[in-house]
Amino acid sequence: MENNDILIRLRYALDIKDADMVEIFNLGGKIVTKEEVKEMLTKTSDSDDEYVDYANICSDNMLESFFNGLITYKRGKQDPKPEQPNKSTQFPKTNESINNILLKRVKIALSLTSEDMLDILEKAGVTITKGELSAVLRKEGHRNYKVCGDRYARNFLKGLAIKYREQGIQS
Repeated sequence: MENNDILIRLRYALDIKDADMVEIFNLGGKIVTKEEVKEMLTKTSDSDDEYVDYANICSDNMLESFFNGLITYKRGKQDPKPEQPNKSTQFPKTNESINNILLKRVKIALSLTSEDMLDILEKAGVTITKGELSAVLRKEGHRNYKVCGDRYARNFLKGLAIKYREQGIQS
């Protein structure tokens, strides 16, 4: 799944307005305008059916900033602890692991438990075990790490949309 698709689906699922998208990017350390956000969410009409083009491509760095900003937006700014070194996470190079990061960061931002995530996937018609979910949420390089495919990422976002839009919960 492309970064722009992730932004579009996450924005829809959580009912995030354009102004809030700008704020989330800013909280993540990327200064963007409302027009740039709209361009990231707009498909161009002269694209092929197989490949979709966007007016403004969302890079991995931009998506990472959005995820970081979403966590801050939903949970508040966290003061760094003096005994902890400042960790800078390296965003993955492969699309498969971007899906893993999507699940991890949304889980953190929305304060979801593993049970909540299983319920969200079930709402979208996907049943996985707790062990499979745990493998997807592990750090890349861990011996039990599994790559999250596009199917699970899409269905997770679909389940989020069902949960947050059907119930009318604004979180």
